[in-house]
Amino acid sequence: MASSFAEKAQVAAVTATLVSAGWIVAGAFLLDRAETAQIEQEIATKQATRQASRENADPQTAPGADDDGEAMPVPQQNRETVTMPPQTETAKLVIPVLNTAATDLTDSFADERGGGTRLHQGIDIMADAGSSVVAAAPGTIERLFRSDAGGNTIYVRSDDRKTIYYYAHLQDYAQGLNEGQQVRRGQRLGTVGSSGNADPSAPHLHFEVMRTTPTAEWWEPANSVNPYPLLVQQQQQQQ
Repeated sequence: MASSFAEKAQVAAVTATLVSAGWIVAGAFLLDRAETAQIEQEIATKQATRQASRENADPQTAPGADDDGEAMPVPQQNRETVTMPPQTETAKLVIPVLNTAATDLTDSFADERGGGTRLHQGIDIMADAGSSVVAAAPGTIERLFRSDAGGNTIYVRSDDRKTIYYYAHLQDYAQGLNEGQQVRRGQRLGTVGSSGNADPSAPHLHFEVMRTTPTAEWWEPANSVNPYPLLVQQQQQQQ
């Protein structure tokens, strides 16, 4: 009798253990499904936000333009004062204002602007109004537009799509210049001016070099690189 009771108790214990294990597995499965659904929802939300940002992009807030016609303030980690390796495309720049020598350039990159609230992310090349602006490097014209800040501006993306060259405050564009057009190094893009909110008494070309990724849009944040040493270095190598 005692033996029979013990056997029944043992069977009941085993059964309870198996049932508990089953609920644990089922619960883990449900939690896993819930976590997966949450992750998928987060991914979908991020993709929708990115798409909306692209569709609603405002040229006034693109890299290279702010209310002073200069570089947009960006997080400190996005500012780079070092030059690119010599083998990169930016090592082959020409000075983008015709008949301007390296000795005529001033390194104004990272100068404080706006009362110290931001840093200048390009250099200003002073020249007479109407002086020819040429492509510092070959690439494709990705954007032409007039903004209140930068005036007549041009974004040229490099052939490897990893660099964007930004030209601002142009007086006008070269005849026939269009978005999507391929340009060669030294090709005329327009003329120096003071369009936008640049000082009319000091016409100049605001020139920026921005490192980006091949899939990034022209208006997305990019890392500014100091063009001054690149332009000076290239001039010295040619002499």
